[in-house]
Amino acid sequence: MNRYYYDLHIHSCLSPCGDDESTPDSIAGMGELNGLDVMALTDHNTTKNCPAFFAAAKRHNIIPVAGMELTTAEEIHIVCLFPTLDSALSFDSFVDSRRIKIQNRTDIFGNQYIMDENDKIIGTDDNLLSNATTISLDEVPDAVKNHGGICYPAHVDREANGIISVLGFFPKTPVFPTIEVHDENKREDLALLCKKDIKKVVTSSDAHYLWDINEKTQFFDLDCKKEDVARCLIEYLGGVSG
Repeated sequence: MNRYYYDLHIHSCLSPCGDDESTPDSIAGMGELNGLDVMALTDHNTTKNCPAFFAAAKRHNIIPVAGMELTTAEEIHIVCLFPTLDSALSFDSFVDSRRIKIQNRTDIFGNQYIMDENDKIIGTDDNLLSNATTISLDEVPDAVKNHGGICYPAHVDREANGIISVLGFFPKTPVFPTIEVHDENKREDLALLCKKDIKKVVTSSDAHYLWDINEKTQFFDLDCKKEDVARCLIEYLGGVSG
């Protein structure tokens, strides 16, 4: 077994609520400083900064995971993680076809910068990324699975966009073998509250600023080599192993 310290919920400057200083290279660099091994970039409803993040992560000796924080039609936030960059970009195209295109107001919501591997701005997404898509909660697991990934409810202990606060309860379906909590002290109580089927509880930062990124505290023990970590992690969180 190898131990991998992680943060699987991080926003870059492409998320409208993300700080402009949270560039792909700066995020990977902060992870290196914090002693992390695995980091997932999970911008709102997009994976378009993941290619730059993968290149930056290689320079900083970070194992990158391509991800997204999807907003369902019910306005519930779901973390989606993928074993490869290509599978994440394919899912991005699917989500883009189900977005409700409303022009972003940078003066209200913030910038949405697409970066290259050297942290140069190569484009913007002109439509607001953080609003709800037309993808329902029931659709999400199969949609993500069809692209090789896994998904789980984000920050279930929060009022804003948490599955419990939105619905008033944790639904029996769809089935999620993993949940994410923001407050480590609530993980056991929330695992019981959500349902008995929960096998894994992830504690990630939901960082919108560099200083919010996890320190070296949360970890997984995985029986795999570094080059296979993303795939092993998807299996682990999906309930296939562990």
